Amino acid sequence: MKNILIIYPHWPPSNLAGVHRARLISNFLPEFGWHPIILTVKPEYYEEPHDWDMIKTVAPTTEVIHVDAKPVRKPRIIGDIGLRAFKFLKKEALKIISERKIDFVWIPIPSFYVAVLGRILHEKTGVPYGIDYIDPWVMDISKTRNMRAILSNMLAHILEPYAVKKTSLISGVAYEYFRPMIERNFKDQLPLTVAMPYGFDPKDHEIIIDDLELPWSNIPNCNPLVYAGAFLPNAAYFTQKLFSFIRKMIDAGEWDTNTHLFFLGTGYYPYKSITEYAADAGISEYIHEIRDRFPFLHILNFLSKSYGVLVIGSTEQHYTASKIFQSLLSKRPVFAVFHHKSSVCDILADAKADTYLVKYFPDGEENKFDDTYMTVWKDFVNQNKPWQPDLSALDKYSAKESARILVEGIEKAIP
Repeated sequence: MKNILIIYPHWPPSNLAGVHRARLISNFLPEFGWHPIILTVKPEYYEEPHDWDMIKTVAPTTEVIHVDAKPVRKPRIIGDIGLRAFKFLKKEALKIISERKIDFVWIPIPSFYVAVLGRILHEKTGVPYGIDYIDPWVMDISKTRNMRAILSNMLAHILEPYAVKKTSLISGVAYEYFRPMIERNFKDQLPLTVAMPYGFDPKDHEIIIDDLELPWSNIPNCNPLVYAGAFLPNAAYFTQKLFSFIRKMIDAGEWDTNTHLFFLGTGYYPYKSITEYAADAGISEYIHEIRDRFPFLHILNFLSKSYGVLVIGSTEQHYTASKIFQSLLSKRPVFAVFHHKSSVCDILADAKADTYLVKYFPDGEENKFDDTYMTVWKDFVNQNKPWQPDLSALDKYSAKESARILVEGIEKAIP
């Protein structure tokens, strides 16, 4: 087998979303002839709460090497774990490369600063490297006054060109995530690129957490509709409309009072909250928002025990929402609203799971969109239509397929 060194500072028991990118890919790399070596940071240096159940989701074929990091000081000046662990990751990576044959280095970002390590290792050892864009590095922050964000973005404009200049491969969850970077940094000779979603590992959904308390356990006869994950600013438009429809159904006597919506792990975002939107619509008694992050496997268990699953997307077409796979694999009916060009629409259609899908057309008539939205929502809440998705159609979107696409790209990129 060829050896791939994956450098990502967070790893289980970390429950951050980016952990799943490296984990899911590494779980399937051996099936394509690559042995994954994860270079990460010791859990005691993570700022986030540990989720030890996450260890159960790592394949036994994955080799994991931990390093130290500088602790977070008070006041908290440097929190980014990529910066705190940079010199330790660099030292250990050079040691690994000197002692073993490493055929490729792959670095998912964020943490963005670790991307710089790819070029440093390449120039010192000649090992080719790739950078994987989970999120854009340089972002539009014109609407923020946060000085930390402004400084970080200024630094991104300096470091990103250095980091990507000698990459052998650029990958990402979607081409749109790194397209602006390509246009900024490559005028003539374009780099080799591949795009693949997070995907999913079906084995994750087979793990049952015993004695798990459900968020709705204190509501008798509850029919819980569950939204799981971060709440994005570009989802606010769809959320406001949804809450107004619920208000109309209540006023018309069409709302089942046993039906409650649970928004779980939405995060401590700076803009208007789901709770506030619910209050504005006068439906607070049916809307429950818990902003704290939940353990990954707890979320999967919540979804599988729900009455139905909500996936409220973005008004932007490139938003891919990897949570759609978790939602479908819960085997519960899924209500989704997305830009009509989002890849999620294709995924749901392929799986014959678009029964409760609402497509958003930015240039369409708002009244027509509202009518469709309301109709589909009523069907979903009352589960008026049969729900019989073909989950085998999701295979091409799986983490196994993403690993295959990545390996194909790497093998084209290396000599």
